[in-house]
Amino acid sequence: MDIDWDDLRLFLDVARLGGLSAATATTRLSAATLGRRVTALEKQIGEALFVRQQTGYRLTPVGEELLRRAEDVEAAMQSLARWRDGNLPDRIVRVSAGPWTSAFVSANIGEIWTVDDGIRVELVTTTDRVDIGRRAADIGIRSERPSEQWLAGRQSGKVAHAIYSGRHLINGIAAGLFVGVTGEGANIASARWLQAHHGDRIAVRGNNTHSVRELVAAGAGLSVFPCFVGDSDPRLVRVAQPIPELETDQWIVTHHEERHSPPVRKVADRITALMRVHQPLFRGKMPIR
Repeated sequence: MDIDWDDLRLFLDVARLGGLSAATATTRLSAATLGRRVTALEKQIGEALFVRQQTGYRLTPVGEELLRRAEDVEAAMQSLARWRDGNLPDRIVRVSAGPWTSAFVSANIGEIWTVDDGIRVELVTTTDRVDIGRRAADIGIRSERPSEQWLAGRQSGKVAHAIYSGRHLINGIAAGLFVGVTGEGANIASARWLQAHHGDRIAVRGNNTHSVRELVAAGAGLSVFPCFVGDSDPRLVRVAQPIPELETDQWIVTHHEERHSPPVRKVADRITALMRVHQPLFRGKMPIR
């Protein structure tokens, strides 16, 4: 039985991210295409690899075994690629975060990584929790203390949220309407709060956080953003004080066996320092424009 490496890579993404929707971002394939590829692989193996649930995909015992073997193949392929290219560093440090935090890390990459570090950094951007225990990421930036015994975490600060509008009182903003979130983003706490408190006044929705910001900036309505996002965007204006019940902790999470690995520790230390330096921005304490 010849199993295609491309199929194994898709399987790894779905297994690590816990479902088709989350894996669309890393594979750049539609959920429907991913579903067909996974089903075809199951037929080739002759066993079910996942239990399909509304909350995502859970590995079966056969899927668990294939995951271990596929990770061995992945390591071998990565080693082969490094041998072929000759000059690539050996260690990849994967950092998982939500869309806004991932964008903040990207904008400040120079504070986290340099060419001289001898490592590579990969950002895993998703609204779902990436399984660090299965090494789907080395570092996670999360909103709560890790409860799993195999994870270690340190608090880097807090994150405040508030309601923002665009700078011009036009269209939906002038009418006091809101911009909501649909799709996966609708499950985050700020989207649920907006639905609970202003759901009857949501006139426009976007299916990801960045499209919601563009809609608010264009005057489609008001919405809730983390203060580090809204206060740093010159197109947006905070219209009220931060919402107390939406303030969250921020934790830098690693696997307890990896936390002392020099590459992982170096990146984790720098991310922690970056977040702490910018705490006034994250907590909504920056001067309002």
